[in-house]
Amino acid sequence: MSSALDITRAVNPPRAAFLDYPLGHTTGKPNDPVLQRAILLDALDALISLTMPGQVKMLPFRWSEDQGWYATAQRGPDDRRPRYDTPQYQTEEDRQRAEATSTGGVRGG
Repeated sequence: MSSALDITRAVNPPRAAFLDYPLGHTTGKPNDPVLQRAILLDALDALISLTMPGQVKMLPFRWSEDQGWYATAQRGPDDRRPRYDTPQYQTEEDRQRAEATSTGGVRGG
């Protein structure tokens, strides 16, 4: 599954399904399970229908009637979470495990 056709073609996977949706929405719009299921079933069909290495199935679904979302996707505000120079952990236990692993401590658990 891909929403970046140029990147998909550059890496040349054995087969792929392309959905012309904003990045991060490769399996459909949020809160639309009917659409998500249709997209997933269509993409899974590529496992059978694509027979040549490097083929890309172009899924027929559209994000909107017009292409206005392209401009927003390309120029929109950066709403990603801040990036830090140091690792961030969900819990103190996660931090302790990560530090033990990186310093040769006990692994697993």
